[in-house]
Amino acid sequence: MKTKQVQCFEKMHVQMQSLHTEIGTLSKKSPNDAVNKFKLKLINNLLQTGNELLKGEYKALAGFDQFDEVDIPTNSDVTVVLAQYLNCLEKLRADNICQYGGQW
Repeated sequence: MKTKQVQCFEKMHVQMQSLHTEIGTLSKKSPNDAVNKFKLKLINNLLQTGNELLKGEYKALAGFDQFDEVDIPTNSDVTVVLAQYLNCLEKLRADNICQYGGQW
């Protein structure tokens, strides 16, 4: 990975973890409630960035790129998808870790 890709990865990873935590909390209280359109737009933008990084063997979910804005997903739907993306991001990170001058 190039420096720009690493920076994009790090930013997106932190944002995705934060969204996963927040939506996960909502999912525990009300798993079948729909995500509001503002949050859905944020989630889809983040998924788009994730799709640019997670290609080929790293693609999180075959046949899925983002949520439909007409058929609004539930809190639990979003939590499941974000968890899959986070796992694939971790695989990408693990496969690209290298050591330079005694530091990772």
